[in-house]
Amino acid sequence: MNPAVLSAVGDKPVLRFERELAHSPAKVWRAITEPAEMARWFPALIAAELKPGAKMEFTFPGEDEPSYGEILEYDSPKVYAFRWNADVLRFEILPAASGCVLVFTHTMAEGARFTAHRTAAGWDTCLAALSAELDGRTEEPLDHRPLMTSYLREYEVARGEVTDDGVVFRLDVVWRAFDTVWAALSGGKPVELGQEPPLPFTIGPVPAGEVTAVDAPQDLTYRWLHDGEPAGLVRWRLVHDPELATHVELTQTIPAKLSGVRATVLAAWQIRLEQLFTELVLGDRPAWPEQRFAELVQRYR
Repeated sequence: MNPAVLSAVGDKPVLRFERELAHSPAKVWRAITEPAEMARWFPALIAAELKPGAKMEFTFPGEDEPSYGEILEYDSPKVYAFRWNADVLRFEILPAASGCVLVFTHTMAEGARFTAHRTAAGWDTCLAALSAELDGRTEEPLDHRPLMTSYLREYEVARGEVTDDGVVFRLDVVWRAFDTVWAALSGGKPVELGQEPPLPFTIGPVPAGEVTAVDAPQDLTYRWLHDGEPAGLVRWRLVHDPELATHVELTQTIPAKLSGVRATVLAAWQIRLEQLFTELVLGDRPAWPEQRFAELVQRYR
């Protein structure tokens, strides 16, 4: 299975998948366009008249409220493209000696790059189901969880950004409930004003001072120390956007006089967030990767 390639068109992230299929273009075309066939592998049920400009309705099993889109291209048996909410999905079938090559691209909405790891893993799972359906095979669905953690690192979706007053990170947690994420960060311990935060909220290069604000299970702010003195604030905030993601927003203020610590801070928080994601998804917190940490510090510099 070829991994998905992440690129961008303007501010929109684009995922590209390529699959070699030992089947005729006509057979693959039916599987990727006819709603009854797509129901065997596509994540939502589709209702649409198959022609350019036709409106589309997508319904997830067990949900009553549909989402909508529109067919943008329908050139049998070569290209099928449609809009699903703000995203565009495009399937292209290329002839090959042993059958055909399916090229699938997903152009995501602006600002959705930090969800690319779960989107890529989800499509890997769907395309594996499509391949099995075409082959007439019955097998267990592909486990998307290790795929998500792999793409998380490969795409560096937890990478931080420098702001006017410090750094900021966003981590998609794949619709986990606030209570679940908070429990992983607090270690099940109460968070008290004036006390140091639980260890999972911290990283070694950023010594923690006292908690200055807490609104469990959604918001925590604490002071961080430099040479034993308060230097700024670290804030963890859980955000739910029903159209995009449930995610962690992590910020740290860094005064200009301490700008030299930014690379170390950025690298350390990125690894901590990758650890958190692995813990939430796989139930395992990996050891601190010293070599990767050193490499990230150099890259941030």
